[in-house]
Amino acid sequence: MSANFAAVLYLVAGLLFIYALRGLSSPETSRRGNRAGMIGMAIAMITTLLYNPPSGALSWILIFLGVGLGGAIGAWRARTIQMTAMPQLVALFHALVGLAAVLVAASALHAPRAFGLGSPIHGGSLVEMSLGAAIGALTFTGSVIAFLKLDGRMSGRPILLPHRHLINIGLGVLLFLFIVAFTTSADHAVFWAIVAVSLALGVLLIIPIGGADMPVVISMLNSYSGWAAVGIGFTLSNLALIITGSLVGSSGAILSYIMCKGMNRSFISVILGGFGGETEAPASAATADPDAPQREVKKGTPEEAAKLFKAAKLVIIVPGYGMAVAQAQHALRELADLIKKNGGEVKYAIHPVAGRMPGHMNVLLAEANVPYDEVFELEEINEDFKKADVAYVIGANDVTNPAAKTDPKSPIYGMPILDVEDAKNVLFVKRGMGSGYAGVENELFFRPNTTMLFGDAKKVTEAIVRAME
Repeated sequence: MSANFAAVLYLVAGLLFIYALRGLSSPETSRRGNRAGMIGMAIAMITTLLYNPPSGALSWILIFLGVGLGGAIGAWRARTIQMTAMPQLVALFHALVGLAAVLVAASALHAPRAFGLGSPIHGGSLVEMSLGAAIGALTFTGSVIAFLKLDGRMSGRPILLPHRHLINIGLGVLLFLFIVAFTTSADHAVFWAIVAVSLALGVLLIIPIGGADMPVVISMLNSYSGWAAVGIGFTLSNLALIITGSLVGSSGAILSYIMCKGMNRSFISVILGGFGGETEAPASAATADPDAPQREVKKGTPEEAAKLFKAAKLVIIVPGYGMAVAQAQHALRELADLIKKNGGEVKYAIHPVAGRMPGHMNVLLAEANVPYDEVFELEEINEDFKKADVAYVIGANDVTNPAAKTDPKSPIYGMPILDVEDAKNVLFVKRGMGSGYAGVENELFFRPNTTMLFGDAKKVTEAIVRAME
């Protein structure tokens, strides 16, 4: 295959990747977007194999074994993964991309001729190689830590090491010096020193980030994995890698900005150490401070909730991570169908950082076949709460906390929230009175128009459905 024809095919693959990202921006077009991305990746892989065909039958066998094994594992995980575990899965995907960048850079360093590089390797290629390996290594360990936090194998609270900022600055300076040394010497030991320092930085950067900032971390690591691919793409002069990595890197960076804006947090404040770790207190405890005065909440029953839903003309449902944990989306769809059968209108309000990753709630609702035109983002739905007869908050917490607007001392002050408190009646489904992932008590619990429905989100919703039937 000629270089010009390969460049054209890589360009076609890149255009398909752009179309894939465009398609993934809406649930209605996401299937087409996924399909376009798969076709683009197939074109890129086949073009690479035909443009630089491996020598020998053994090489072809190993390639097909690798593709077959990886594809089989991917298909198995896609079919068996629980929707609540999607954030963890995405974090592992990012880890694999980072590790792949390190391994490709190492292979190119040890066998430059096999990758079309000169011997000695050109200085520009060494810069690209070192940057790709550094970002890849940082992405790998950072994503592993994110996976452990999301999966509950490590505390979701910030783990703040003493003098962590000085340590990170020192490692950053050391990494810069190693990269400069490597680009002038191409020394293999220095390359692995770059990898080692970057691996340590990945751990130290993500460990102090709390659970409340996990949506930002996911999109940030997504961006890192893209830039790692760009560095390796330049090293190998692979147009497909450069295009794909640039798309992933830039879209991840934009998404990180959107997430930070949705939490009223700066990107730097997230990197320097996030806040929050989910806690859950018994239903009888209204505050974490035993010496503070206890505040009463109004408790309700599914039967009382059913009466409100039967009489409601407009119901706004606010899903959160509690819905995901309980797998309550299908019961929620049944409830919505009954409300509409009784003449009511149903809308779903999605906060940008609801759940543990961007789009988490949208994916769950789509799984339950919730109509796309009933799902609204914060900016589209907030004014409608004033007209709502019932706001049904199912497992959401921080994103509905009025303290974000009223308490300047609160760590979530200034964060845009869903104006749930404006509804005539608020039904709040929760296991207990504990704080959310930001570690902040929700003032909405104590509002006079709020009724708490304590229990598992799925069981409570199913009980309401039975009462309405």
